[in-house]
Amino acid sequence: MDRFVRTTLREAGRRYERARRDYEDARGSVFADEARIVCRRYAEKRTVELDENERPDCYDAGHPDCEGCVEDLDDGTIETW
Repeated sequence: MDRFVRTTLREAGRRYERARRDYEDARGSVFADEARIVCRRYAEKRTVELDENERPDCYDAGHPDCEGCVEDLDDGTIETW
């Protein structure tokens, strides 16, 4: 019984670490030259180029959806696909 619990916990720890690492890798990839985002304004998946200020090339200053998108990019919480 002890062996079963140890191996089960060890496997759970490995899966957790793998999921955490994949999440961090995906989160870091948002800040490349391009980003794969879910556009709030048009409700569609798209790949966009990022300018030197890390704003999507489709960014429209003053539009609330675009402003929210840029805030999420800055926070690293943008929805990606």
